[in-house]
Amino acid sequence: MPATHDPRPIGVFDSGLGGLTAVRELYRALPGESVIYFGDTARLPYGSKSRETVTHFSLEIAAFLLRQNVKCLLVACNTASSYALETLTLRLDIPVVGVIEPAARVAVAASPHGRIGVIGTYGTVGSEAYPVAIGREAPGAAVISRACPLFVPLIEEGWIDHPVTRQVAEEYLLELRAAALESMILGCTHYPLIAPLIAELMGPAVTLVDSGAEAARALATMLRERGQLAPAGEVRHRFYLSDEPRNFTRIAEGFLGGVLPPPVIVDETDVSWFERTHHDSALGTRGTRT
Repeated sequence: MPATHDPRPIGVFDSGLGGLTAVRELYRALPGESVIYFGDTARLPYGSKSRETVTHFSLEIAAFLLRQNVKCLLVACNTASSYALETLTLRLDIPVVGVIEPAARVAVAASPHGRIGVIGTYGTVGSEAYPVAIGREAPGAAVISRACPLFVPLIEEGWIDHPVTRQVAEEYLLELRAAALESMILGCTHYPLIAPLIAELMGPAVTLVDSGAEAARALATMLRERGQLAPAGEVRHRFYLSDEPRNFTRIAEGFLGGVLPPPVIVDETDVSWFERTHHDSALGTRGTRT
């Protein structure tokens, strides 16, 4: 029998700040849940790295989050979901939810004629995880994929409304804009941060599917079905980064709509950070290295 309540926090990780798009949806769907977020900002982007490297990083971060006593794991990174989800699911004793399957289901539902676009990193697009997942839902679907590798560094730089970002987007989306798409999956959790620009360029006929938000909704449904929602009580969110970019707090607070607790910078320069003990007392100091 599943537990009727589970007060443990939800673990979420991404290569950088893009996974905050999934956190925002968790706040909306599960306002009574605490979230522990890890952004691997020292090693992003993941999209240009090998399957083996991304899987190794994902297992390290999962080990760290398990030490924080999370009850489930949301892999809010499309590249990690494409490469490492199966390994994480096999090795971890907690439920693991990725972004690929939930987004594929929603895109298929929004595309009666099966015309679906996907944008993502080189890793996500090269893995063909989305066409495979979409094919399981709708075997006759026509999927057009486009790698957009410059979006992540532009977003991490904070160039959300910058003319250069618009110019890059116009170039990347040229083929997709001409393809009469019905839906397009934002196959990187960074991309919703520039969703207004993408929506403007693609036009109102194309439904944008936020992969991180759909994964968060799927995780919320899973926790309800398993009887693992947190009981009423204090909600405490925590944010860990492997390095702090100067724009993190400004972008994160603007996107999440409120003041964040100071992020803890996890130092991995001497001893493997996922093997260290992390003390809650460190949370009160900005840039604390543990």
